[in-house]
Amino acid sequence: MRTSLSNCAVQLTLALLVSLGAQTVAHAQGRRAAGGAPPAAEAAAPVDFTGYWESVVQDEDWVYRMVTPRPGDYAGVPLKPAGMQVMDAWDPAKDTAAGEQCKSYGAPAIMRVPEHLHITWQDEQTLKIETDAGEQTRLLHFVPSAADEQGPRTWQGYSVAQWQLQRQGGGFFGGGKPVWAALKVTTTDLKAGYLRKNGVPYSENARLVEYFDLVQIPPENDGQWWMVLTSVVTDPVYLFTPFVTDDNFMKLSSAEGWQPSACSAMW
Repeated sequence: MRTSLSNCAVQLTLALLVSLGAQTVAHAQGRRAAGGAPPAAEAAAPVDFTGYWESVVQDEDWVYRMVTPRPGDYAGVPLKPAGMQVMDAWDPAKDTAAGEQCKSYGAPAIMRVPEHLHITWQDEQTLKIETDAGEQTRLLHFVPSAADEQGPRTWQGYSVAQWQLQRQGGGFFGGGKPVWAALKVTTTDLKAGYLRKNGVPYSENARLVEYFDLVQIPPENDGQWWMVLTSVVTDPVYLFTPFVTDDNFMKLSSAEGWQPSACSAMW
């Protein structure tokens, strides 16, 4: 995966998000103004997340994302004593023998794994994210199904998505200046797993909320599209406070580099 030697992703200014939001809010409003039933999620999409993406790993994240962290290292994670007990008992050989080598590839951790993503529309109301690392599939449902929500707990859980268009004052349909367009995803019904490869745990009571934004680097630099993801994990069992991370992905022009690989208990 590519790495960044500076905080270039963070330095993709809010001005770019303002510009993007100004275009997409107007576009979405125009379609609603035509009347009739609200369009399906795909038709109403204010931005396009589809395509192939590659993780961009910041230098400060290298020891937690590119290699298996040292046993007992939970720096930055607000871990409760109960979580420390689970972490201290971590044994990758036992996880593999039990068929649970995917414990660090669940929804609260999978977007932190160095990888490539392939994002497509499974249908007009469901956005699909496939990962080459661990060969995981996430389905983001814009129209929740009660039957699906009551299914068995899985590594990827059940994700409900919604478009979020925000303005500075005036509300969505009122006046005010467009700020940005984003995708909010809330995931529950998770199977217990690891936030990090070294056994830092989350329980089946964990809840994941994610915010996906698109940012385009100015054309004079290279005009590259980036996806900025903010993830918030809350877990009353193992975490004192929410665990918040920010991750970046760079859009690719093709599937080059896409190399599906099975889950592994260690790198």
